[in-house]
Amino acid sequence: MATFRFGWWTTGRDEAAVNLFKAVCKAISNGRIHGDFCYCFISKREGEGRFSDEIARLCKEEDIPLEMLSALEFKKELRKRNRDEWRRLYHEALFSLIKRYDCPLAVLAGYMWVLSAEICKKISAINLHPALPGGPTGTWQEVIWKLLERNIDKTGAMMHLVTPELDRGPAITFFAFSIKGKGWDELWKEFYDLKERYGFSGLKEKVGEGLPLFKKIRKEGEIRELPLIVETLRSFSLGRLKVSKGQILDEKGDVLTSPLDLSKEVDSQISK
Repeated sequence: MATFRFGWWTTGRDEAAVNLFKAVCKAISNGRIHGDFCYCFISKREGEGRFSDEIARLCKEEDIPLEMLSALEFKKELRKRNRDEWRRLYHEALFSLIKRYDCPLAVLAGYMWVLSAEICKKISAINLHPALPGGPTGTWQEVIWKLLERNIDKTGAMMHLVTPELDRGPAITFFAFSIKGKGWDELWKEFYDLKERYGFSGLKEKVGEGLPLFKKIRKEGEIRELPLIVETLRSFSLGRLKVSKGQILDEKGDVLTSPLDLSKEVDSQISK
């Protein structure tokens, strides 16, 4: 079986981006992922950020080809005037840097810029979204508030193929966990009491993300997100998933019709 290779896109905004990069490097070195980086792309220049510089340093240590292009410094006036055109030109410049690697898959890992429609046609990219397939769109904060507003029983996160429609590309893998039952019911009761007192919008304003139920949902989801990315890449490296002509295929070579449930694999990683 050919070695699985993938590109890595990040903005390197925070320590979480560094930790994720380190986790994948470790999973490669210990054989959990049977593959390697084609390259790493950072949407900053050297010296633009402490965490992005740390990832650049790690790339040099690990002998991973590195490409950098500052999004913030790229055609600043155009970005203010016409974001769609700026997005097209920026990703055109990005593609000119990475096309020589002929890499079948790009993994967006803390990459903070929306992809242009044109780049989505040229590359296959996957991204993490902190909701179950078919679940709420938006940031993780928006997702959690929607879960609470709709009184949802379970949540999770998915890796999905990136398309021009934000957060709506086909799901590839996911994990799920219950947010009702033991360890949860008292938190829901507190939430209901506060909602009755303030109303839902008032609760968001007065209590906000300090709400214990909100915090627990975020904590339980966050600790599983990094293992999901690792286990997804492992699934690609084992041939359970494949990339071909902008589509994700199953191990038989057919177009993937339903995402892989990696809940058990993810939970086994967080229990270690």
